[in-house]
Parts: sequence; structure tokens; C-alpha cells
Amino acid sequence: MTDLHPVRRALLSVSDKTGLIELGQALAARGVELLSTGGSAKALRDAGLTVKDVSEVTGFPEMMDGRVKTLHPMVHGGLLALRDNDTHVAAMTEHGIGAIDLLVVNLYPFEATVAKGADYDTCIENIDIGGPAMIRAAAKNHAFVNVVVDVEDYEKLLGDMDQHDGATCPRFRRNLAQKAYARTAAYDAAVSNWLAGELDLQAPKRRAFAGELKQTLRYGENSHQTAAFYTDGSNRPGVATAVQLQGKELSYNNINDTDAAYELVAEFDPADSPAVAIIKHANPCGVAKGATLAEAYQKAFDCDRTSAFGGIVALNQPLDAETAAKITEIFTEVVIAPGASDEAKEIFAAKKNLRLLLTDGLPDPRKPIVAYKQVAGGMLVQDKDVGYVGIEDLKVVTEKAPTDAQMQDLLFAWKVAKHVKSNAIVYVKDNATVGVGAGQMSRLDSANVAAAKAGRMAAELGLEESLAKGCAVASDAFFPFADGLLEAAAAGGACVIQPGGSMRDDEVIKAANEKGLAMVFTGMRHFRH
Repeated sequence: MTDLHPVRRALLSVSDKTGLIELGQALAARGVELLSTGGSAKALRDAGLTVKDVSEVTGFPEMMDGRVKTLHPMVHGGLLALRDNDTHVAAMTEHGIGAIDLLVVNLYPFEATVAKGADYDTCIENIDIGGPAMIRAAAKNHAFVNVVVDVEDYEKLLGDMDQHDGATCPRFRRNLAQKAYARTAAYDAAVSNWLAGELDLQAPKRRAFAGELKQTLRYGENSHQTAAFYTDGSNRPGVATAVQLQGKELSYNNINDTDAAYELVAEFDPADSPAVAIIKHANPCGVAKGATLAEAYQKAFDCDRTSAFGGIVALNQPLDAETAAKITEIFTEVVIAPGASDEAKEIFAAKKNLRLLLTDGLPDPRKPIVAYKQVAGGMLVQDKDVGYVGIEDLKVVTEKAPTDAQMQDLLFAWKVAKHVKSNAIVYVKDNATVGVGAGQMSRLDSANVAAAKAGRMAAELGLEESLAKGCAVASDAFFPFADGLLEAAAAGGACVIQPGGSMRDDEVIKAANEKGLAMVFTGMRHFRH
């Protein structure tokens, strides 16, 4: 066979009509015969183009509410026939099957229908059958047939045809085929995962994952690693949906850290009070609430000024000028917020490398979504940790009970600990972190790290005693021994929140009582690896 194959006959059948008229006009101008179906055919005719209905080709009308229109040998024979196979050519001649050299199809909007919360029957009706069947047929026969599933490829198609005198080259067709199979795979994944959810299947026998390229990245975690960023179609507010107003292209690490920051700050209801989270290497180095965003930022910054340099800042309310001015006092990589004032944008504009991301809202910290992680030879799949603990869920286990103010700090610390890499120890005072110990191999080490940070920052701020003096202490999992709790008490801890459940709970409770601590159990842990 020859490498170049002319495009003489095209079938256009699209749900999304964007660019359809312009494509039809461009193909007609190049002498391509147009076939189409339903709404696509009407749109092309209304634009003055000559179009043949697929029903004319098949000899059957569209039926069953459009469910059956392209599932016919006159269509699939035209897509699948090998042009250099004498038997195939003879069959085409005998049965009057015309070759289809170009298929342009985008599918019923199943994902969008589900995202809008449509009922079960409506979702079912938006599962495309004929479209995927044609796409797969054309993609299999890409030696001869072009299959276009993305509007963005319309111009590329015309460009390749113009470059090759109305024909297309094999590499271009292969690229189209790859995109086509990826599209049908993603579509089937969306359908199967939706059905699994409808059936409440926690672990279906087969699970499909799909994503759409948002951007290629210069490199991954390190410069020798290749990387790209894909969206999953969930439209969860955050880094995937944000609009970047300024600054350099986001890196792999920027995206990972920004996601961590925004998911953390979303734990704090903006209707309650402004909150700010500062993240470095996916761990919080400062989190605080305040009367204003600027106050919350300053309190978060004062937890660990050293680590905040070059960090990611997430806000639970729109960025204002006062907060923007404070943020620009040091080097910051990314700021993400649900909006920004014009004055704040102007202040940031002077910092050309500072990336500003704006979203249309905050993610729901209690909305269940699927989280997955690759391991050698497979995937670990789980529900995202959306565990929530309120005051009513806490059990006081010590002789002393927390005061109302301490209870608020304990709950604040618990929310932060959920987003700190295990083993996690978090010290909080007056709705602000004052020490964070993350990712240590023992809880004692995490308590030490948090204490060291609190002491160092106190010295930097010119204070005589540690920031941790009188603080609330959160541990993401139970204390297996009393040593970690005693270390936190020595650092200045006055009250403790932890899951409980250790074989040595009695020993830990006894130690807390001896140190005069108030302690509550949550009955829930927040490991984060």
C-alpha cells in the first residue's frame, strides 16, 4: 500500500457542534463528499452545504430514538475495508459499499450529564453506542482512514491534507487513532465507574482510570524525570480547574503542593472565618485562622518563617490587597484562592514569577472521591480521607476536661493533622499552628521536631518562652507509648487530641493525668503516607 491516502468521502456525526460548519465548508472546498446524521446533517445543510444522510446510504431510517442509525454494513464496511485487499474491494463493489476516508465523531456528553446530577435513566440515554463503534472501526483501519474525535484536531487535519495534496500521511493517521482509542477508553471508564458507584461496588473486579492532558511539564519531581498533568473530569475545585493569571508555568512539584494546600485550607469554612495554609513539600509549615486574611496569613507565617520561603499559599477567601502585600514581602511560589480583588492583582503583577491561581470555589472536604496510588504492578485504590470529627464525637478520657477555647484549638489541630504526613504531631494555639512535626519514623521524633520549630520561631520573634507553651496537641494516630505524649507535654502542651485505641491507652492516660493534661479521643485516625 502507499503511505498517502486521499480524503474523498467523510462522515461527520458530532454531539458538540463547535467548529462543525467551518470544517464542513473546508472539506467541501477540497472536493470531499459529506455524509452526516441527524442534527449534524441539519446544521451543515442550514449552512448551505450539500450533505447526504446516512439513512440514504444504509437504506434504513434512523430509529429507536436515534439509537440505531450508523450500526450498518454500509457504514462499517466503508470504515473497515482494506483498500489494498482484493477480496475487500470486491465485496465493496458487489454490495455497493462506498469507502469512508474520514470519520469525525464526538460522543454523547455522558460525563457532563453525570456531572450535572442527572437521574439514572437520563445518564443511560447519554451512553453513546454508534459513536464508539465507528471510532474503533476507523481507528483500527487507520492505515487508510482518518478518525477525528477532538475539535482541536480539525485544523491539523486540514493542514495535513493541504501538505499532501488532499491526502494524509500515515503518522498523522496513527496519532489520530491513538487519540481515538484513548477517548473511547476514557468514555467507557466513565460509564463503568459511574455504574460501580450506582451499585455501591467498593471493589469492582475491573476498574478503569482515565484522564485528559491539561499540560505537559518540563520535568517531574526531578529534572531527569518526564511528566505531564492530566485532569479526571470531576471538576473538583482546585489546581486542576484554576485559572492561572500570572507567573511561570507550574511544575510537577508546584501542582502537587498547591493541591495539598488547597485541600487543607478547604477544611476551614470561609463563612466561619478567613484561613490561610502555607505548604512546603506537601506538608503544612503554617496554618491559621484570623479576623482577616492578612491576620491569618501573618499567624500562619509566624509558625515557621524559614520553611514558608518559597512555599505555596492557599486562602479560603478571595485574596485582598492587604494580604497580597504581606505575601509579596517574601518569595512565594504559588498563591491559590477562590478569587482576588483588582487591587490584589495589581500588587501581584509586580512579581512576575509569582503564580496566581484563581478557582471558582473550594473543594468539599467531606465529598467522597476515589484516590489511587501506583505501586509496582498495580494500583492501590481507596476513598479519599473525608473523615470528620465534631465536638459531639470527642470522648474526654482524662480527669481534666478541655476548656471551650482549648476544644476549638484541638479541633483545629485535628483538621491540620489530617493533612500532615505520618507520623504527624501538630501544636496549635489560638487557632494557629505553632509547631508541626511531619513524616518521622516515630511519634516521639515528630513531637521533637514540632517542639524544635516552636522554640526556634519563639527565639526569632524575640519571645522568652516557646510558642508551644499552653498549646493543643494533635496526633494523627494513637500514642503507642507514653513517650511521645510526654515529649509534647514537655514542649508546653496543655491538651491533647488523638484517636485512642492503643494497647497502652491506660498507660498514656495515666501519664496525661500526672502531667495535668486534658485529653480527648476521636476514635478515628488520619494516617497520610
